[in-house]
Amino acid sequence: MINYLKGIVVSKVENPPDYNITVEVNNIGYLISTNKRVINSLSDADQMVTIYTALIHKEDAMYLCGFLTREERDLFNVLQSVSGIGTKVSLMMLGELGSHELVSAVIRGDAKALTKTKGVGPKLAQRVILELKDKLTNWRDKIEPEFVAAHQFDSNEEKESFLETESVLLSLGYSRDEIEESLQKSLTIAQNKNDPEELLRIALQWLANK
Repeated sequence: MINYLKGIVVSKVENPPDYNITVEVNNIGYLISTNKRVINSLSDADQMVTIYTALIHKEDAMYLCGFLTREERDLFNVLQSVSGIGTKVSLMMLGELGSHELVSAVIRGDAKALTKTKGVGPKLAQRVILELKDKLTNWRDKIEPEFVAAHQFDSNEEKESFLETESVLLSLGYSRDEIEESLQKSLTIAQNKNDPEELLRIALQWLANK
């Protein structure tokens, strides 16, 4: 099995909902299916990249899917364990939400967030939550930003409040740096750090005045 490929991106093709890249390694071009988030993270062709891969083997086809991190690749594999979630939907979910927001949505039971992905209706979203919530409870530690890992929370409630607020800010389109700065400010001045609404209010005020 191919764990990862390290080489030069020689082409990017966007034909929503299908996205693929070709990575040249030792004069061999590997065609890799991916999603819009990966495509948008890559600059123009001739960029050196490391792509973590999953081999998909079906009766009528065999191909590679690729991601920029090992965690995203592993989450892609976990998603496909859910009945009704195939390769294409798994790629689209990660492309639409990203690994962090996807895991957070499953853990907090937010079916509405999951239905942002085309082809994922309320019933399928609930099935994803039902089948993966327990599996992904410990997963979040792998994809938390460095600030979360480094911060010493006073309680589990405070950490959960932080992560819930972070997930909302991610869904609003703020960058990772903006979120970390605003939440650091929130944790400094909040009267009740266990209240995600207070953390969110302070963070949004800080972002608006930035």
